[in-house]
Amino acid sequence: MEKPGTIGVAERPALEPGPGEVVIRPAYCGVCGTDLELLRGDVDPAYVEYPLTLGHEWSGIVEAVGADVEDVAPGDRCVAECIVPCGKCPSCKAGATNVCEVYEELGFTREGGASDQVLVPARLVHTLEPAVSLLDAALVEPASVVLRALEKAAPEPGDRVLVVGDGTIGLLAAQLVGLWLPSTVEMIGRRREQAELAKSVGVADFSTTDEVKDVFDFAVEAAGAAEAVVTAIAAVRRGGTIALLGLPPTGKYVRLPADLLVNKDLTMVASFGYTSGAWARVVGLVNAGRIQPGRIVTHRFPLEDYAQAFAALEASEGPRGKILLEIAGDG
Repeated sequence: MEKPGTIGVAERPALEPGPGEVVIRPAYCGVCGTDLELLRGDVDPAYVEYPLTLGHEWSGIVEAVGADVEDVAPGDRCVAECIVPCGKCPSCKAGATNVCEVYEELGFTREGGASDQVLVPARLVHTLEPAVSLLDAALVEPASVVLRALEKAAPEPGDRVLVVGDGTIGLLAAQLVGLWLPSTVEMIGRRREQAELAKSVGVADFSTTDEVKDVFDFAVEAAGAAEAVVTAIAAVRRGGTIALLGLPPTGKYVRLPADLLVNKDLTMVASFGYTSGAWARVVGLVNAGRIQPGRIVTHRFPLEDYAQAFAALEASEGPRGKILLEIAGDG
């Protein structure tokens, strides 16, 4: 993207790693609603620099390593954190690398994974077990976003859980909250066609109505819409907890009764991105076979067919889980 409203495939010189750097050949790269917002120019300018190469959800194989790189070698199957923390500021030292004082992220301010080569700091690379599918690994990024939010919100075993939103983040939230052993997981979505996908990740009941009773202990807002926040708040019991994962467009506001949060004694937890710790834990879960995020992939397109991938992302018919650009594949 040279600027908002423009997108295409361009030839670039081959990449060479410098000291402490790694060049990776992506296998798969996801596209998501945020990429559409980048194309439209709707992302807060504080978090994006044009021109940019898309791609903040991807997996691949190491091609080359620079000097002083240890524990990573050519041929390694891997994923790499896309948020690039400085490691020196108070937030980073406290482990809150997602709110590093210096914001850099592949696919936003650095060249991303929608390419046949990506240059990343070696400290952000995580290797995969040989049996792990690179398709599963391509969803480590959104799964890390979800895991960080769930860990911060801390659901309890036996909780009645509601997920508001039936896209990638909502589907992954339904899958990962299962690690906390809820008594039930239900979902409110916008499209009935998503019901089977939801069932495949552990959703017991799928609905397309916002009219819910406050019977849930824990709700996850994953739709990225202001009205979804209101739905999540209305759905939890007194003393319940809401985790906010969705990212409404810049400038949108949520209107609530001023006394509602206090009268219902609610806990609201918002979460931005993922920490390096959450990323490492998701890689561990994938390597151990405890989660298979790739089960929600419904579309794959060659890199040059990016226009079809974006069209599928905006389509209003048929089931739609994760949409991937297939670059090198699992071969």
